[in-house]
Amino acid sequence: MLLVLVHFYSNANATAIEEVRSPSGIKAWLVRDHSIPLTSVRFIFRGSGAISDPHGKAGRASMVSALLDEGAGTLQSQVFQKELQDRSIVLSFTADKDFFGGTLKVLNKYRGKGVELASLALAAPRFDPIAVNRIRGQIVTSLKVRSARPDYKARREWSRVIYNSHPYARPVIGTQKSVMSIKNNDLHSFVKGYLTLDRLYVSIVGDIGVEDVKSLLDKMFGNLPRRGKQTEFGVARIPAKGAVHIFSKPVPQSVVLFGHRGISRKDPNFYTAYVINHILGGGSFTSRLYNSVREERGLAYSVTTHLSVRSHAPLIVGQLSTSNDKVAEALRLVRYEWQRMATNGVGKETLKNAKSFINGSFALQFSSSDQIANLLTNLQYYDLKPSYLRKRREYINSVSRNDIKKFAQQFLNVDGLTFIVVGQPTGLENTNAPSTKGL
Repeated sequence: MLLVLVHFYSNANATAIEEVRSPSGIKAWLVRDHSIPLTSVRFIFRGSGAISDPHGKAGRASMVSALLDEGAGTLQSQVFQKELQDRSIVLSFTADKDFFGGTLKVLNKYRGKGVELASLALAAPRFDPIAVNRIRGQIVTSLKVRSARPDYKARREWSRVIYNSHPYARPVIGTQKSVMSIKNNDLHSFVKGYLTLDRLYVSIVGDIGVEDVKSLLDKMFGNLPRRGKQTEFGVARIPAKGAVHIFSKPVPQSVVLFGHRGISRKDPNFYTAYVINHILGGGSFTSRLYNSVREERGLAYSVTTHLSVRSHAPLIVGQLSTSNDKVAEALRLVRYEWQRMATNGVGKETLKNAKSFINGSFALQFSSSDQIANLLTNLQYYDLKPSYLRKRREYINSVSRNDIKKFAQQFLNVDGLTFIVVGQPTGLENTNAPSTKGL
């Protein structure tokens, strides 16, 4: 499998991805791999993640993801779980901020049963009170544990400050209060309104032919509603002016999140921004921030940045942890490197090494059928074509030093950097009072 897609990645004439459409019109991307009698199915529903949670019901999509394999159709939870375990079928669901997704991984000899159970879970979940209360209790316990961690506190405050009143500000897993308020009709309403064919993207990798894929698609997803609830979420109003928000917590090391507005995945400058981020903070052991903050000053174990390309609020985001007396110095270095990149761009050798790493490391995403199915589904979600796999190297290689210098000046805005600090930093001014507004 790895060799097939690496070949596709580097050969313009290779064809590894097939687009298959079922008799009822359900579409999937297929990569055939006959080395193991196994089928992996990855699927997501766009606009069905935590962003769809109603006000006061944060955590609804996440709660559904934990309950879909807790009984469906006529099968109660224990029976449903036994059907999966007896055949080593992996069926799981997750909720992101933007989308709701799932994975089915099954040996071919049990594929029929795996598809049947997945179809039941998606179209006819039971949400029995015993299972709902048990999962609710697990979520609340998890939230209590997380609430003591500074990194969790930092992410919560980051969402409040950056996303403000946008639904993105709601925590994916919810709050103790919101999770307790979710009723059974809320769970059923989510399934009916958001697990629908007009939101669906599917990728299949494994030992399976085209005709079997067509049959699988109709059996697994054919019982879902064709259209779901149409909701406009709008664009999040990300703060244009930077600030430092300090949230006191008695811990020896402060957790710091920082960043500002980013770039859409569809923006023509996306690949330039991608390379900029890699050199600035994305290439963990070689980035400028890593060298400056860790290698030269020893202020933190790691410091990283990444491009968050969420549909309604693209960001460039970074994170570091350091002792309370070093936070001010670490923030000064982050600002310095941010400005240095914006003003001076990058050198010839730095750009060459960055492109080599970005192109070389991409093949690591082809190391398992699960990873490939996930990658292909993401490509569909971002409206990319199968040809992206062989053109990606060309896109990266086309980024020039001049592109970086011109774009970095408008992209990297040191005055727009927002810092969230959770800890007890010394010598650092809190330039903005923390928001205490509830969600």
